[in-house]
Amino acid sequence: MISNTRTSLLRGWSAVCRCQHRNHQFRTSSSSSSLFPGSDSSSAGLVLQSDSTDVYQNLALEDWIDTNVDLQKLSIMLLWRNQPAVVIGRHQNPWTECNLPAMRMAGIPLARRRSGGGTVFHDLGNLNLTFFTSKKAYDRKRNLKVITEALRRVRPGLNVQATDRFDIILNGCYKISGTASRLSRRSSYHHCTLLHSADRSALATLLRPSCSGIHSNATPSIPSPVTNLLDHAPTLQLGEVLDALVHQYNAEFGFSSAPSLINPADKSMFPGLSKTVTELQSWEWRFGKTPKFSVQTLLELTDDQYSAHTSAQLHMEVKNGLIESSKLDVPTDWVPQQFSSELSAVLVGERFCPHRAAAALTALLRSETREHQGRLHNLCDAVLSVMG
Repeated sequence: MISNTRTSLLRGWSAVCRCQHRNHQFRTSSSSSSLFPGSDSSSAGLVLQSDSTDVYQNLALEDWIDTNVDLQKLSIMLLWRNQPAVVIGRHQNPWTECNLPAMRMAGIPLARRRSGGGTVFHDLGNLNLTFFTSKKAYDRKRNLKVITEALRRVRPGLNVQATDRFDIILNGCYKISGTASRLSRRSSYHHCTLLHSADRSALATLLRPSCSGIHSNATPSIPSPVTNLLDHAPTLQLGEVLDALVHQYNAEFGFSSAPSLINPADKSMFPGLSKTVTELQSWEWRFGKTPKFSVQTLLELTDDQYSAHTSAQLHMEVKNGLIESSKLDVPTDWVPQQFSSELSAVLVGERFCPHRAAAALTALLRSETREHQGRLHNLCDAVLSVMG
């Protein structure tokens, strides 16, 4: 069901851009120096629209702007969308935040952003906005005012308001926008989602834990009832929203910027950005940056040949995504104690990842006699299932 929805969502930016082009003349630039004016420019604000729908490219674009643009002299609003993806906050645990097996089956990637906050589902029905400013000018309330006023401009009947947690809610209870931010020594960016026509079924399926029994100090997401703008304003087109956001951003901050369509994959425009993409795609960043956690869970074991069943205790400590220690307590009348000890030992140092751990366990199983093969395989499968 998720994969079919994904296909239907791949409309791309092109249709939106064609719609928006009727109202705005897009600026184009041949280099980053011409796109981002220097100190001698009178321009103080820019509106950028990414034509990429790759989650890693767009997150890397945020990093590139924050690192390479002088935000003391220039403010930027970046508009971007992604093909289906799950994005976790910098200090979160993916095994407790998202359904990793379902994501693998649907081919939906996991990304970890630089900012904090909770986990979100992106697809082409969700619009992302990033507000870049100097640290001194950082003001989430004004940024959210841009969004709420833009929505009221296109549909005056929409009851939207920003909350003290810097979310935007509709009709007093439904969340349509969530917020996260990152502050550096001199610069800042504040990004948020805006649910226009996102796949809420996929959102509900994917944003649920992969594993039980995890104990962690990682930042947990706070569940909220969500809705789409399209559910309450059926004729509201995304192009209308984009136009209103550009107008309101300029009005709120006194700018007069026309939107510029940019391609993060353009190496002449964004030198070095591809290196950040590679880092964001890596297992070490997406999973290895998870705060240290422990796993304490009960494994249910079965032997179909003899219609028998029992349970075992599994305790693991995981640091940097790697299994630091492992202890498996299995009744000795189920499998030999030696095998339980060997299984625990072979996992130490491996990634907390079913694919990598499976290779180590397969090698161990080859060395065992056929006497307990069925139960040993069942035990290994139970351990791997804990890893999502």
